[in-house]
Amino acid sequence: MRMRELLAEAVAAGQVDGLHAAVVVRGGQTLLERYGTGEDFSWEHPLGPVGFGPTTLHDLRSVSKSVTCLLYGIALGDGLVPAPAEPLLGGFPEYPDLAADPDRARLTVEHALTMSLGLQWREDIPYDSPANGEIAMELAPDRYRYVLERPIVGPPGENWVYCGGATALLGKLIADGAGQPLPAYGREKLFAPIGVERFQWMTGEDGVASPSSGLRLSPRSLARIGELVLANGACNGRQIVPASWISDMLQPRLPTSWGAEYGYHWYLETVADHRMASAMGNGGQRVMILPDLDLVVAVTAGNYDDPEQWRTPVAVLEQVVLPALAAS
Repeated sequence: MRMRELLAEAVAAGQVDGLHAAVVVRGGQTLLERYGTGEDFSWEHPLGPVGFGPTTLHDLRSVSKSVTCLLYGIALGDGLVPAPAEPLLGGFPEYPDLAADPDRARLTVEHALTMSLGLQWREDIPYDSPANGEIAMELAPDRYRYVLERPIVGPPGENWVYCGGATALLGKLIADGAGQPLPAYGREKLFAPIGVERFQWMTGEDGVASPSSGLRLSPRSLARIGELVLANGACNGRQIVPASWISDMLQPRLPTSWGAEYGYHWYLETVADHRMASAMGNGGQRVMILPDLDLVVAVTAGNYDDPEQWRTPVAVLEQVVLPALAAS
C-alpha cells in the first residue's frame, strides 16, 4: 500500500523522529497501523525502551483534556453538571469568599471550556518546574482553590491562554455530579461503550485522577475516540455523547496563540483545504479528525518537551496520509 511505503520513507528520512505508533482509519476501515520501539515515559518517570503494539498503553498527556471534554458533554446530557453559561463558582460552594468577588463571579463554565478564564497562568515553562502552572497546581494544598484564586489579568472570555487548571475544574464538576471518580465515570459512560477495555488514568499524590494529562490509552483506542467524534458521538447505533455537544464542542470560539481556533477543549484548523479537529498532547500525541475525508489519524510519539514535537504528527498526516489518499 502506498501509505505504508510513504511512512517507511518518512521514517528513513528522519521526518517522523520519535514516532511510536500511527493508526489511520477511514470510513471505519483501518488503512494503516504502524508500531515501533522507543524511549518512553509515564508522566516524568522513564520507562526505558518500549516495544509498542496494538494494546500498549501510551501517555496521552493533554489529549486527556479533550477526552475530559467528551465526558463533560455526557455528564451534561445526564443532567449532572452545569451548562456552559452557568456560573463556574456555583459548582464550588466550598469557596464562598471567591464567589463574593464580583470579578470572579463573572466566570462561567464556558470560560473553563474555552480556556479563557482571564486568570494568571503559565504553562510555557518546562513541566519539571514548580513555576509551571499545572505543576504548581499539583503541589498546592488545594488544587481547585489554587486555580480559582489566581490573580485576575483580564476580562474572562476574551483571550485563550493554555490552562490545565481549567480542565481540572471541569474534572471536579464531572466527578462531583456523577458521584464517582472520573475514571469510573469514564469507564461506564465512554470507554466501555466504544469497546475500550484497557486504560489507565494517572493520579496526583492525593489520589485524584488528572483530567489535564493523566490518561493512558493504546493507539487503537485513541483512534476509536476519534471515530466517535467523527460519528457525532455515536457508536454501534448508540448515542454515547450527545450530538449537540459534539457540534458545540467543535465550534470555533477563540484563536489560539499559534494560529488554530479553539472550541471546547478541541483545536480546529484547515489542512490542505480540509477542515480538521484535533486533540494534542505533549510529545507528539495527537488524534486528527477530517470529516470531509471520513478520516481519523491517531499518532503517539516520544518527543516530550521538545519545541519541535508537533512536526512528527503533522508529517504523518501531510507527508504520508494525505498524499497516499490523493494518489488512490
